[in-house]
Amino acid sequence: MDLLGGFSSSGLHLLPWFATLLVVVAAGLWRPRSLHWTVLGSVMIFASLNAMAAVYILNHFDDPRWSPAAGQALSAPQLSSTPLVGQFLGPLDSAMNGVVGGVNDFLAFKHALPIALEFLAASGWALLLAFPLAIVAAGISFSAARRRAAEARNYRSAVVELRAELDQVKLQLATLEPGTRKSAADESHRLLPRDEFN
Repeated sequence: MDLLGGFSSSGLHLLPWFATLLVVVAAGLWRPRSLHWTVLGSVMIFASLNAMAAVYILNHFDDPRWSPAAGQALSAPQLSSTPLVGQFLGPLDSAMNGVVGGVNDFLAFKHALPIALEFLAASGWALLLAFPLAIVAAGISFSAARRRAAEARNYRSAVVELRAELDQVKLQLATLEPGTRKSAADESHRLLPRDEFN
């Protein structure tokens, strides 16, 4: 099934742009914090769609959308209808039809090739742009990973400190004998530093 058969030549040029824009919007709404990877992915999608369009045009080079020669195809003369000698020239009809068909295919390919090269050029420029974008995206991800690792280390150190303080409180509570316990106010005074009483 020819999914691109309904697109004109200009519509086929606009299709990669609209598809890429749709991917950017959808991915940006889905994962807004990974915008750098979204941009890189959209550039790669744009390059792929342009390359696919170029392959499609080359596979359908005789399409009248980009090959006006397809609508003005040459036709071979029917030698078999020649008076008197037509019966002897009949076998040449198939050979002439093959030659003229080859010429028509060449003319159609000649008209379709520049359009396909435009798509290939757009794909190539997108791939060239993807290399620095990949470096930038990798750098951003590396910085984010280092920041998350630093935050995790801070959380772990905070947990260790809180556990140490909890162990000290448990140790102080364990040293108190049941018979010598005083009121809660006295115990709180005992746990506070001396300079707080001054």
